[in-house]
Amino acid sequence: MSQSKPSQTRRDFLKTTAAGTTAAFLGAPAIHAGTKTDSRIVLGSGDYQYEVTHNWAKLPSKFSWQITHNVAVDKDGFLYVIHEGDAKQTDHPSIFVFDPKGNYVRSFGKQFQGGGHGLEVRQEGNEQFIYVTGYQHLKTFAKLDLKGETVWQKYAPMESKLYAAGEATNPKKVWGQDRFMPTNFAFHPDGGFYLADGYGAYHVHRYDKNGKWLSAFGGKGKEDGQFRLPHGLWIDDREGRAPSVVVADRANGRVQWFTLDGKHLKTMTDFILPANVDAHKEVLLVPDLASRITLLDAKDNVISHLGQDPDWDKAMKAAKKPRMREQPDKWQAGRFVHPHDACFDQEGNIFVAEWVATGRITKLKRLG
Repeated sequence: MSQSKPSQTRRDFLKTTAAGTTAAFLGAPAIHAGTKTDSRIVLGSGDYQYEVTHNWAKLPSKFSWQITHNVAVDKDGFLYVIHEGDAKQTDHPSIFVFDPKGNYVRSFGKQFQGGGHGLEVRQEGNEQFIYVTGYQHLKTFAKLDLKGETVWQKYAPMESKLYAAGEATNPKKVWGQDRFMPTNFAFHPDGGFYLADGYGAYHVHRYDKNGKWLSAFGGKGKEDGQFRLPHGLWIDDREGRAPSVVVADRANGRVQWFTLDGKHLKTMTDFILPANVDAHKEVLLVPDLASRITLLDAKDNVISHLGQDPDWDKAMKAAKKPRMREQPDKWQAGRFVHPHDACFDQEGNIFVAEWVATGRITKLKRLG
């Protein structure tokens, strides 16, 4: 599949993925688009109900929302948000930090403007660090401290023999299977990490704790163990199971589980355009670009599809501009447009970042 530019890539995904899934998902049970209770909007049912607060994070007027991509929470409950950003606004930060009440704390990361994508916070000993990916023209990944100072920054792992000459020393905004376009991280129990090359070679790379490349698995395709945009990943170490790597295989509309060595374990297809993965206790969370958040129980059964717009397929495939993602005045409370990432905090609340023109961060407060 040609990847000439991001917008074309996403259109191709929608054509190939949405056509075969509309009937199956729109008629499925456990889709919760929101109900009002005492002027509150609540998603979900039973033990998994969430109060919705859209536009939860308060950005100072001197900054602008520039397509929110990913979110992560540190051990103190502070939320980190990365924007794709506008490459022309070189002095505008791409990473913003908010306190547990949604108030702005600080910002940094202007070097990721125009390509900010993945973001995770990791505890290492007594310190916490931010892991960041940059795609588009950046084609890089980095480790920062919580103030935004760079610990290290890297480019394509040429030792993998997957990439065109020059990718590690002269990255350019070029799309294709021999290019490097990293999207997200997961962390190995031994201190190393995994890196998904979602828009490039469709592989998941494994690194040791010092950032040395070790191996890779995947490749383009539809068979088990192959990918068509491995966009997000996570270590699934929920109680009662051996740790595994779970990958959101977005354009294939599925989630796949692998051993820590990259051997395929199982595939689940109850998704449309899964974008990332997170977990809290027994629950696995999958933000789906097709307007919903999917929750899985300890046995990977679907608990609920939260916030789905019943007309999601029309909004995503609309040929006319402006599209729904560009019209915030038409967004409905309790419904998502395009969840690109979501994460839990320590209390089981959920934060959602949407791939929309103006950016949007929603908090889903766990009730009960």
